[in-house]
Amino acid sequence: MSKTTDVRILEVSGSKQRVAYRTPIKFGGRVVDEATIVNMSVTVETRDGRTGKGRGSMPMGVTWAWPSDAVTGEDALDAILVFGQQAAMHATGYDGWGHPLEVSHELSAEYADLAQRIGDGKELAEPIPRLAQLVASSPLHAALHDAYGKALGANSYNVLGEEFCNRDLSAYLTAEFQGEYLDRYTLREPKPRLPLYHLVGALDPLTDAEVASPVGDGLPETLGQWIAQDGLTHLKIKLNGDDLSWDVARVAAVERIAVEAQAKRNCTAWNYSLDFNERCASVDYVLDFLAQLREQAPKALDRVQYIEQPTHRDLAAHPENKMHKAAAIKAVVIDESLVDLDSLLLARELGYSGVALKACKGHSDALLMGAAAQKYGMFLCVQDLTCPGLSFLHSASLAARIPTVAAIEGNARQYCPAGNVEWLDKYPGMFQLTDGMLETSVLVEPGLGYS
Repeated sequence: MSKTTDVRILEVSGSKQRVAYRTPIKFGGRVVDEATIVNMSVTVETRDGRTGKGRGSMPMGVTWAWPSDAVTGEDALDAILVFGQQAAMHATGYDGWGHPLEVSHELSAEYADLAQRIGDGKELAEPIPRLAQLVASSPLHAALHDAYGKALGANSYNVLGEEFCNRDLSAYLTAEFQGEYLDRYTLREPKPRLPLYHLVGALDPLTDAEVASPVGDGLPETLGQWIAQDGLTHLKIKLNGDDLSWDVARVAAVERIAVEAQAKRNCTAWNYSLDFNERCASVDYVLDFLAQLREQAPKALDRVQYIEQPTHRDLAAHPENKMHKAAAIKAVVIDESLVDLDSLLLARELGYSGVALKACKGHSDALLMGAAAQKYGMFLCVQDLTCPGLSFLHSASLAARIPTVAAIEGNARQYCPAGNVEWLDKYPGMFQLTDGMLETSVLVEPGLGYS
């Protein structure tokens, strides 16, 4: 089967840049103070002779994608940069035709072998994880989808139906999806506005008294200042996962600051999400945390929208961590665990009730996992990887086009705003908040919504 809109890859090129953080961020017990961003360009040609050039961008977040005691952060970053380069070379030599969903699926089939070759060549102490492979190749796959839309003069989210795809979703998911296409699980127009989840990191000062060394760059220094400036209504709170008293006290402290700041705005409704970054030893820790939070700050608990990845990402190795009881209280979503359909199905079996989508796991994969989560009635959210500039526009376009996603995470404006500078003039409403909201209505251009 073939269509005149099928594309082949003509050219792939890439570059990288480093962006310093204005303040460090701590998660999973590690501190990050800079980002290495990979930018990719892909040129495609349709069977009927139209061409398009697309762009993709993503920070290579090895601290999140490949936390390791056996491989240093420097070696991990080097390995995934090489992986991304070789994935791009492989794409350049690929001579197949198809929809980007089909092309990216076939390209990805080679990644396990590619990771093995790189690991052997560098004599790495452990293999490059699947999650790191997804992050490394995500700019390439984003650029491919962007190029396809630009070649057709259409938004990439509007060319996902049977008219454009040669295979239905059963080719990538299960027989339940036979006869279905991604147009069923995406919107033809973006949601006009979306609330932004602002990150409250473990190192972030909540009050003036906690500001040991002011940054002094004109941006807010404390949580209360951020709420006042941006009109925030959604706060994502990073927790330790191995210090119950600190975790409960942290949420209670955020609640006190938020109550005071929101009262000045006459705001009566706001939300929290809680991120343990896999640090909880067991689900019992989560249940104890929720019980203590209910005692000490019941209104804070009421505001919690979901809990993110509380225990270890390797679900198969820890089947004892069943989330049914916790998920009966609040939605519990997988993040680091989600690398394919099998991991999603296992998470459902273990009691997880939601899925966190990330553009850094590959655009096709994010769309497919979003479809599966909707089919199974799971809670959906879209999070970022401290994505600045182009990578954030991509992440936001994903959130704005998936029906059940109610908010988006985006914290580059807090930690590495330098990466947003070149995009501010064209998309001010995407990088400067009003009433805690992003103006996602602008993401309608050909390709992934931006140019």
